[in-house]
Amino acid sequence: GDFNLWDGRVHPMRSLGSSGVWELFVPGVEPGALYKYEILTGAEHLTVKADPMAFAAQEPPATASVVTASSHQWGDAAWTARRDATFDRLRQPVSAYEVHLGSWRRRPEENDRPLTYRELAEELPEYVADLGFTHVSLMPVAEHPFSGSWGYQVTSYFAPTSRFGTPDDFRHLVDALHQRGIGVIVDWVPAHFPRDEWALARFDGSALYEHQDPRQGEHPDWGPLVFNYGRNEVRNFLVANALYWIEEFHLDGLRVDGVASMLYLDYSRKEGEWVANPFGGRENLEAIALLQEMNEVVYGEHPGVITIAEESTAFTGVTSPTHAGGLGFGFKWNMGWMNDTLQYFAEDPVHRRYHHNELTFSMMYAYTENFMLPLSHDEVVHGKGSLLGKMPGDRWQKAANVRALLAWMWAHPGKQLLFMGDEFAQSEEWSHDRSLDWHLLQYPEHRGVQDLVRSLNRVYRDHPALYERDASPEGFRWLDASDADANALSFIRLSDDGSPLACVANLSPVRREGYRIDLPGGGGWQEVLNTDSAELGGSGAINGAVTADGGPWHGFDYSADLVLPPLGVLWLTPSTGGRPGA
Repeated sequence: GDFNLWDGRVHPMRSLGSSGVWELFVPGVEPGALYKYEILTGAEHLTVKADPMAFAAQEPPATASVVTASSHQWGDAAWTARRDATFDRLRQPVSAYEVHLGSWRRRPEENDRPLTYRELAEELPEYVADLGFTHVSLMPVAEHPFSGSWGYQVTSYFAPTSRFGTPDDFRHLVDALHQRGIGVIVDWVPAHFPRDEWALARFDGSALYEHQDPRQGEHPDWGPLVFNYGRNEVRNFLVANALYWIEEFHLDGLRVDGVASMLYLDYSRKEGEWVANPFGGRENLEAIALLQEMNEVVYGEHPGVITIAEESTAFTGVTSPTHAGGLGFGFKWNMGWMNDTLQYFAEDPVHRRYHHNELTFSMMYAYTENFMLPLSHDEVVHGKGSLLGKMPGDRWQKAANVRALLAWMWAHPGKQLLFMGDEFAQSEEWSHDRSLDWHLLQYPEHRGVQDLVRSLNRVYRDHPALYERDASPEGFRWLDASDADANALSFIRLSDDGSPLACVANLSPVRREGYRIDLPGGGGWQEVLNTDSAELGGSGAINGAVTADGGPWHGFDYSADLVLPPLGVLWLTPSTGGRPGA
């Protein structure tokens, strides 16, 4: 290190017998000192490596590890105590705002630099709280050499990236979010690691963290190396890392990236390019054991946190408990819902009648796992266009479609995740190296989408029907799922005490007068949300108060005639605020 003029002969390490562990104490080293390990490999070759367990690292492109000590005084004791004592992840509202810290906002007057952790702490908590989100979901924060990887090519698993400040600066950001009542979820990447020669790859000259056989140790899609999950040391490294982020940085959850690629030995591999498990199957039993252990340890130590799996296959039991053979995650991203829903909304309304099942099919499996509905960064990159850009029609219709999509999403069973920029209908595809287009908020259609998101989160939190029974089929019932010709659908959500909220969607550009829906009770009902409100940029086709005084219709004893707004979604609750007829 810089404390010995980078001469590895000055401070030799000693081996602790046959354990493979080496140790060294260097007196007088102060915080801020730079260091690496100089290793003589079995082939008598000297290699220099960063510390795999360093708590801080130099800002890329520099690669040394940094000695650091924390002096942060946490101010979130009330938050963490309340979280661990009362948070029931399945039965409470979870609405997450996904953020890439380097591109949320920038300073154009200072060479377009990203905000620091401390600058983010001044702006992000207030913004997220104003919009009503319960959590932020941060794309990877661990140190990574290439900004274009968005953080998914981690080289220092225990070090927050120094691009935006020190580890204590990151603690300050988390603390600030907690003090505004916002939970913090961070992406965690145990599926692979990059090949950089100064990092984990062939750490001592041999395949230490990875498999020796490239059929097991290399990822065919993205090019990085795959951890050898069968090694106790590797498994301990990863489980300890997950626990470290939760305990050292007071995180409220981990979103585990690339779970599908971990579960299958033949993931993106052709015949002959993979090695079967001892039973001849394709399941990666060692990776499964790692994920189970991670979830057991994390939930055992911190029952109030959330673990979320990005898993896109039909693997069963992702959110089932480990004692029942499941992986033990709290939630799984519902990639099927996301793909089908975006495909439906991308269709011209004249063709949507032929794609009606893309909106209804998700309810066939909605309760097979504990789902989170993701409109994530992955859907607005690589030529996919922005959320607004996916929508058909003219400028007004595009914005109306976005509003309808978001209201449909918030009413659907499952927790929500929305990527930054989608909350105001960003026009351009997301780029990691520039700011969101905040200037769009001067235009009514963009400001209207933002106002809608604020309303969605407020009504969502205020109505337990939208979250208490996310994991229970008793909390959902279709009112009419078959009106494909009108591009119309309706359903009710029910809280534990039976209080309903009705969601009615008209996904055609035609305003419909006197559209009859059945309701689970007579008397007065009140619109609590309408995406076509003029204040949100809509045409103003508002119902306000309605009376369910019609006869039986589609299975219920009462019905009401509504005005369905064009490309609009409306939510109704009994006027009493409780159960119908109360």
